[in-house]
Amino acid sequence: MATAKKKVAVVRRPEVRLPPLEAYEGGLDPDGDYDGLEFSGLDLAGQDGGGARFLDCALRDCAMDETRLASARVLDSVLSGIRGVGTDLAGASLRDVEIVDARLGGTQLHGAVFERVLVRGGKIDYLNLRTAKLKDVVFEGCVLSEPDFGSAVLERVEFRDCVLKGADFSGARMKDVDLRTVERLEIARGVDALAGAVISTGQLLDLAPVFAAQLGVRVED
Repeated sequence: MATAKKKVAVVRRPEVRLPPLEAYEGGLDPDGDYDGLEFSGLDLAGQDGGGARFLDCALRDCAMDETRLASARVLDSVLSGIRGVGTDLAGASLRDVEIVDARLGGTQLHGAVFERVLVRGGKIDYLNLRTAKLKDVVFEGCVLSEPDFGSAVLERVEFRDCVLKGADFSGARMKDVDLRTVERLEIARGVDALAGAVISTGQLLDLAPVFAAQLGVRVED
């Protein structure tokens, strides 16, 4: 008797509806409280906003090289066109957030918590999400080059029409992770952590050498 095919759980996407925003021209302060503000085209490089809270905010086209936002809380907000190298968001909490067309490198998000987050478009190199917790997260149409998901927890996460190059999933735990529409799937480490993920038949064939190496199987013609 044929068994019913198990469905992949649907990711709950963020529904961000920003109120009328007030233009903000200042800098960042540690533990700052930002509510209903628009940061547009600002140079926030090197500034320290550790522990800050952003509620109903928009950050558009801001430079964030080595900006320190460790343990910050970003809620019901949109980050669009942000760019920077070495942005520090370690331990940050992002809930109901859209990140659109970001150009980032070496972003530190280890230990961060993502809930209902959409990352759409853009390119992020060397993204550090070690030990992070991701729930109801969509990566859509973006390029992730050598992302590190080591020991992260991923639940209801979808990688849609994006590129994953040199991904590290070592020690990650997955539940309802959908990789079927990834345009290019390269796993450098942690293929054994894919239990709980769904891949396509074509991806299985592409990953066959990686699976064989993990099992210690030698393939010869």
